[in-house]
Amino acid sequence: MHNIRMKFIAGMALMTSLLLGTAIATAETTKIAFLMPCTQCADRWETKDRPFFIEAVKQLDPSIEVIALNAEGDGNRQIAQGESVLAQGVKVIVINKIGETTAVPIVRQAQSEGVPVIAYDGLMVGVVTEGFVTFNNELVGVLQAQYLVDNLGEGARIAIVNGEQFCAACRAFKDGAHKVLDPLAADGKIEIVHEAEAKGWLAANAQQAMEQALTANNDMIDGVVAANDTLAQGVIAALKGAGLEGKVMVTGQDASDAAIVNILNGLQTMTVYKSLQEQAAAAARGAVALAKGQDVSGIFPDAVSTDLGDVPSLLLQPTVVDVSNIGETVIMDGFTKKEDVCVGEAAQACNF
Repeated sequence: MHNIRMKFIAGMALMTSLLLGTAIATAETTKIAFLMPCTQCADRWETKDRPFFIEAVKQLDPSIEVIALNAEGDGNRQIAQGESVLAQGVKVIVINKIGETTAVPIVRQAQSEGVPVIAYDGLMVGVVTEGFVTFNNELVGVLQAQYLVDNLGEGARIAIVNGEQFCAACRAFKDGAHKVLDPLAADGKIEIVHEAEAKGWLAANAQQAMEQALTANNDMIDGVVAANDTLAQGVIAALKGAGLEGKVMVTGQDASDAAIVNILNGLQTMTVYKSLQEQAAAAARGAVALAKGQDVSGIFPDAVSTDLGDVPSLLLQPTVVDVSNIGETVIMDGFTKKEDVCVGEAAQACNF
């Protein structure tokens, strides 16, 4: 009887030890939050950034859990998501905010709790985050406008469809385009015949803006600086309505699959490719290092000045993609697959 009792006590002790061990292991699981702004504004967030970031984190440390959430364009929802992940004990927050100040309450709460924040793609005002990963956004606008100028003759009539100007990157795209176009317009070499802003960066609003541009100019437009591929889709829809698809040059940004298909079909002229794998991987390196209390100065070697001080940053370089180099850029990099873009009529132009 005594032996049975001792075995029972030993068994209970072992079980308790195992349960406590499991609880401790669960409690010690490192969590990193990845907060995204929207789906409709650009398809990159769910199809590219989310999987790229999660994969990059897992390659660095398979034990880390990534909590990825999308605010769907709702600032209040993003704040609630920030509060939620902090309550779940995340060690780092990587966030692309909706507006420049939308996520400020999240950053302030996180930093007050000792949780570092990395700004992803968009800089915030009113706070200084521990890291910032983005592309040279003014150069994006420069590349778009310069492409049109280089491929249209003197006297070209150009329209501009900007995204809503609620962030530093949004303004940088516009500033870059005007840096190229304004001096030429002043010299009478081109005409900027219409400029509009698509609220929410939505294709439907870009379509409406382009329809207004066509009406105001009797369809006499040679090229359109569309700030990203989503806006380009709206512009193309308006051009189709006027029977002008493929006859007007259209820029874009993000190298979405839809944009590559449109380029292969001759409906969109170019897009600006930003290696989101590279961006996500850099953010993952920074997040994992910060979660482990490591130095990140080598990951964020640059500095971007704000009203409150310099933000440690990494500024990546964008690349022009058109029908001539799809194979050696987005396909070779694994950003997308040939079978995903060489579909329907577009397959006829897939000579790469």
